[in-house]
Amino acid sequence: MQLMHARSLLFLPASNARAIEKAHSLACDMVILDLEDAVADEKKDEARAALKPAFAQGFGQRIGAVRVNESGSDSYRSDCAALDGVDADILILPKVESAETAQALHEAVGKPVIAMIESPAGVAHVREIVAADGVVGLFMGNNDLRHDLRIPMDADRSGLMLSMQEAVLAARLVGKAVFDGVYNKLDDPDGFRAECWEGRNLGFDGKTLIHPNQIAPANEIFGPSEQELANAHALIAAATGGAERFEGRMIEAMHVAQARALLEKAGGA
Repeated sequence: MQLMHARSLLFLPASNARAIEKAHSLACDMVILDLEDAVADEKKDEARAALKPAFAQGFGQRIGAVRVNESGSDSYRSDCAALDGVDADILILPKVESAETAQALHEAVGKPVIAMIESPAGVAHVREIVAADGVVGLFMGNNDLRHDLRIPMDADRSGLMLSMQEAVLAARLVGKAVFDGVYNKLDDPDGFRAECWEGRNLGFDGKTLIHPNQIAPANEIFGPSEQELANAHALIAAATGGAERFEGRMIEAMHVAQARALLEKAGGA
């Protein structure tokens, strides 16, 4: 699967063997084995040791990723050493604030990197970060960003809009993927769906997740509906070149390109 087509990107503690085994039956588009926040300090060595057998078994058509600890930490150095021989597709680097930091991980391990934007400095340098060699996309880290911006954790996302739009704009300038942050309220499915719609309407490719119950709604909302697919096929079939009328609206080459991109995402999902 192409990264740009991923809709549901699920974090799992690399120390949780049962969760890793269950991941083989889940409908998520990316499995992220986490060495950072989801793993207690006393279990980090156990989590690192679990990586190689987990990736040797593979995750089928799902993208397999590892989130390492923050660059410069003792845990980060141990994580990089543990990645030798681990067949992950992508590495996730938290708290990225410079292009050099993300590029250094790529050069050290030889894997593509998704940079997490979790601080004001990360937002300020997001264009250079996503354009760096080896960086293939961005994750929003809205929980940490809220803290740094002094936005209450129970507030809506209006205070994060500028930061999220900066990330989407930066990714689109260089043709790379960008994914919305996690939703923490596990017992609020309606709130989760609303945030997915908000993220899609802002231009995010998909959403990072923290529970398997979030996979199906993320796939539904970030993937094209049957009606959208039918409309795309009809628009492409009707287009003859140049500006013309289609179902009561004007279309041109840009709309045909959008329809083809929608069909391509459905084929990659």
